[in-house]
Amino acid sequence: MRDETPEQPAPLRSGYTTGSCATATSLAAARLLLAGVVSEVAEIVLPKGQRVPMRLTFCRFVAETEVEAETEAEAGEAHAQTGRIAEAGTLKDAGDDPDVTHGALVFARVRLVAEPGVRFRAGPGVGTVTRAGLTLPVGEPAINPVPRQMMTRHLDELAAQHAYRGGFEVTIGIEGGEALALKTMNPRLGILGGLSILGTTGIVRPFSCSAYIASIHQGIDVARANGYTHLAACTGNASEDAMRAHYGLPDIALIEMGDFVGAVLKHMKRAPVERLSICGGFGKLSKLAGGHLDLHSRNSSIDLEQLATWAAAQGADDALQAAMRAANTSQQALALAHAQQVPLGDSVCQRALAVARDIVPAQVSVEMFAIDRQGKLVGVAR
Repeated sequence: MRDETPEQPAPLRSGYTTGSCATATSLAAARLLLAGVVSEVAEIVLPKGQRVPMRLTFCRFVAETEVEAETEAEAGEAHAQTGRIAEAGTLKDAGDDPDVTHGALVFARVRLVAEPGVRFRAGPGVGTVTRAGLTLPVGEPAINPVPRQMMTRHLDELAAQHAYRGGFEVTIGIEGGEALALKTMNPRLGILGGLSILGTTGIVRPFSCSAYIASIHQGIDVARANGYTHLAACTGNASEDAMRAHYGLPDIALIEMGDFVGAVLKHMKRAPVERLSICGGFGKLSKLAGGHLDLHSRNSSIDLEQLATWAAAQGADDALQAAMRAANTSQQALALAHAQQVPLGDSVCQRALAVARDIVPAQVSVEMFAIDRQGKLVGVAR
């Protein structure tokens, strides 16, 4: 159990995602196999370039009697370790964020295999996707795309360093993850058997309304002070990438607002700009369209009934509306609508734009962009 929050306010400490933990542990286990090095610390590079050392709780070979081993001949004589398995673990440190996985043991088991590339498996405590509508296809371990990219990049670089031409089978697990997952949305989303390996930046930012909102305001003020009159407020990395590609905006003009769209809109009254682009995932923008200014799941939820009603206004028939109400996620509901040429993305953006225009001063030109999980624009309103 964590210590109680101190009475005196202090800066909140950031932590690292399960994706960062999986990257560090898989790298250490693979290094043990390829170089025979037992690591106490694994340094990894996060998606935005930061180098961070992560302390390990163990780094060791796994007895071949514990796990079925492949024959050494599969990868050739050059790598006598092929077929052996190594594992490494680290304790997840979420900083001061109220994360369900804080303190959990995240581990990776790595096996060298003949075929190049990285294959991922769900170990104990990591879930498997069983329903459509998520980022990953049904049957895949719930290891999200960015953590997969992080692990693959680090393992590819390690292989190159050691002239290793084979591949890696990586099994990620979380001790007690199956029980912890019951405290999350995973079961409702059809991710069964454990938790998801998450993260887009590698860093867990501690939740603090006042601190986060202050950083949003500072970002807007700094951009204005440097002469930028067109800003894009984005919910995350994918939406930032979409706006960067669409407009060529520099980082200083990209405001990372997270779930606090209200903080951006209200700040426009004190610090207006000529043009404000708001970009976010379709599900989050549907919350704004419904009048919610805090898009976090603890304060607002995806309303599939409302999405179906909005689709009806765009011509959706009764069967499509029923299918949307029964959808697993907002992304699935969107896909159902688009399959029948119902412009639900544009409709949601139009409604979100109306909410925004009721808040920002008239001199601010506002526009809305919705993206899907692949970062593709699925709705626009100006």
